[in-house]
Amino acid sequence: MEHYVPAFLTWIANKLSRGASQHYLSVADVGIETWRCLVLLAIEGSISAQQVSKVVGMDKASVSRCFKSMQAKGLITLGLDAADGRVRIATLTKQGRKLHDQILGIALERERALLSVLNAEERDTLISLLSRLHENLPEVDAATERYIAARFPKAASGSRARSGGDDHE
Repeated sequence: MEHYVPAFLTWIANKLSRGASQHYLSVADVGIETWRCLVLLAIEGSISAQQVSKVVGMDKASVSRCFKSMQAKGLITLGLDAADGRVRIATLTKQGRKLHDQILGIALERERALLSVLNAEERDTLISLLSRLHENLPEVDAATERYIAARFPKAASGSRARSGGDDHE
């Protein structure tokens, strides 16, 4: 399994997330899910739970719960989308921006330490390779569907519905 890339990526991501969450909780009383939402809000300004779910890969229910917690802490405001009144939009507050900026320093130091074993060219190559893998995720799902359809016809019709279609491992 040490050469099975999806498992290796998952293990690295899980360990990075667990460590980050522990540090963010100790310093700012927020975990990794809140941090992920804060990052997107800092970039986008305002964003829906569905958009966060699509970009980050969290399920929409988790994002909605995270938004409610963030709203209760005064980190975001929630309002209705002007174009679609059914969609709730989160907007970062000044307090949320301050928290983002505080945690950003920790996140950047963790990134620096992680990448310290690579030279500049290797870092650029890593980012390029990871970007290509990320862009290829829809093909991974399509290939999996084709494989299942050919070998497990009964399972093929409901496999994406059961998985939610968001996990790519």
